[in-house]
Amino acid sequence: MYPELLKIGPLTIYSYGLMAAIGFLLGGYLLERELARVGRKKELAGTIIIAAIIGGIIGSKIYFLIDNPSLVKEDFFGTVFSGAGLVWYGGLLGGLLAVTWWIRKKGLPFLLVGDLLAPLLLMGQGMGRIGCFLSGDGCYGPPSDVPWAMSFPNGVVPTMEKVHPTPLYDATLLISLFLLLWFIRKKDFRPGTLFGLFGMFMGMERFFTEFFRTHPIEIFGLFTQAQFFSILLFICGLGLIIYVNKFKKYPDTENNTTA
Repeated sequence: MYPELLKIGPLTIYSYGLMAAIGFLLGGYLLERELARVGRKKELAGTIIIAAIIGGIIGSKIYFLIDNPSLVKEDFFGTVFSGAGLVWYGGLLGGLLAVTWWIRKKGLPFLLVGDLLAPLLLMGQGMGRIGCFLSGDGCYGPPSDVPWAMSFPNGVVPTMEKVHPTPLYDATLLISLFLLLWFIRKKDFRPGTLFGLFGMFMGMERFFTEFFRTHPIEIFGLFTQAQFFSILLFICGLGLIIYVNKFKKYPDTENNTTA
């Protein structure tokens, strides 16, 4: 594929970095609009996105380090400060924790902001997966003879064999789920429902596409690590929907997502 899109002197534009930047910029723009729609300051969008970036990078790196102690022992500084080794569920957890801390600090209602972020998180993840595909970073699947199988001879992790282009599966599903949440976001949902749907959608999407990766079966002899965390994410999303619709009490004056 095309890990490097353009070189201008010492400056190199990488395909993954470009798609990640597009995802964050588009997400920030849409979040500004959504905050204004519900009567909140749109300027908060920038700080929320920054918190998501910082928390996501730190979370994904911490998980990678915990999961690979041998690499840390062999080359501590090289492993810690390398741009590689970013794990998606570590990044998701780190980003959510950082954003939760920030919106609590600003006194914003967590469920409201979570609902606004729900479709944008799917969109951003989809953009990132397009970047994975363009860079050929090794998250493709096993060898295959399906008509759309591809080789990645110039990828960051090259392969001459034709394999499942798993990042394209991810991107297609994630963007489709983003569009679904985006088009239903103004309906009269209880606060937290869209965020719960995000958890369910994200869990289902990754559980499915994990069958088209080469990760080992490690959990109970049945699941990969990503599938196990996907199940937990699905359960958390479903639990949140049940809680906010069946058990949570709301003041009569509380705004919902469509405010």
